[in-house]
Amino acid sequence: MKIIRFRGTFGEVVRGEHLGDGRARPLDGELFGEPEPCGDAIVVESLLPPVQPTTIFGIGVHDREQATESGMEFPTNPIVFMKPVSSAIGSGERIVLPQGRRPDGEADYECELAGVTGTAVRDVPEDEPRDCVFGDTAAGDVPARDWRLNGGGGQWIRGKGFGSCCPLGAALVTADEFSDPQRLPVRTFLNGEFVQDQTTADMIFSVRCLISFLSEDTTLLPGTVSFAGTPQGVGFARKPPFWLTNGDEAAVEIDRIGRLDNPVVSNSSRELKGAGATPWIN
Repeated sequence: MKIIRFRGTFGEVVRGEHLGDGRARPLDGELFGEPEPCGDAIVVESLLPPVQPTTIFGIGVHDREQATESGMEFPTNPIVFMKPVSSAIGSGERIVLPQGRRPDGEADYECELAGVTGTAVRDVPEDEPRDCVFGDTAAGDVPARDWRLNGGGGQWIRGKGFGSCCPLGAALVTADEFSDPQRLPVRTFLNGEFVQDQTTADMIFSVRCLISFLSEDTTLLPGTVSFAGTPQGVGFARKPPFWLTNGDEAAVEIDRIGRLDNPVVSNSSRELKGAGATPWIN
């Protein structure tokens, strides 16, 4: 099932089954239980993140080709950082560029698969199935490279923790739809052009390995969102480097999940309130 979270005609927050035509059928029951569609379809006015995260984990240097293009060695263990839950935005909402420590900032783009935990788990063995994963969604990581390397003391969290730097959506697709999360094409479009195009098969650590590593001596709560790392093609590794700027249109696309679209605006823009127009949901 494809699940979206959105605002209806009267501003009400609704969780529903995506129908693919700008409408959704409301779901009855808890998200991480067995929600069932009920009632008539209603119009989707604007999208929200498909889940309200309880925790957000990110994984750095996790694609073989991305590590190579960045001149980094393959890590022996996953490199973990965290993002504030307040940084999550939905498809159609604006990415507000952090001002950074330089006049124009150095905000990058990254497309990623993200898993959402549906039950509280701890010490998950790597050889167990993904039973604790409720579903998967498309995610964008928008790191402020200048903050991470200069203004943030070299810390991952500071440069990746700004408001609106965590687009999620548009839909959360339940795990029963995926027989193998290691073979999903993941892409970034910037102003309509491909800038990243890879599959999750190039991940250094498997999805199961990540879940096991993150849950070691740690309880993962329902609603934990775990990014799986980005492929090659990021802006800072290009020559010359390429950064997000005011007016850009960024999109993440994952086969069988759909598309996540976000306009980019400057921190100095006077029109920061509200979300963009509701995009077509694949």
